Amino acid sequence: MAQRRREIALRVALGAQNRNVLSLVLGEGMKLVLLGSAIGLAGAFMVTRFVSSLLYGVSGTDPITIAAVSLLLLTVALCASWLPARRATKFEPMVALRCE
Repeated sequence: MAQRRREIALRVALGAQNRNVLSLVLGEGMKLVLLGSAIGLAGAFMVTRFVSSLLYGVSGTDPITIAAVSLLLLTVALCASWLPARRATKFEPMVALRCE
């Protein structure tokens, strides 16, 4: 968020609400995570034959395990995106615009 501080300050100065800034930052973070998850799941299904011999008690395409890991990843990513998003809603736009 430090790199985009000026852009966010300008949005806030022009009237953007805190929820708009929050959704902007969270949306961008979650887009990257969803894209990475889709690529990762596709890759996992492609190499499932190679790693199936390494798994014990779980098949390579176990839907519960895949869903649980995906949900855990999305939850961690949401928490990791939430902190910078909250920080972006807290700074004063005039201070950020004056610094540059």
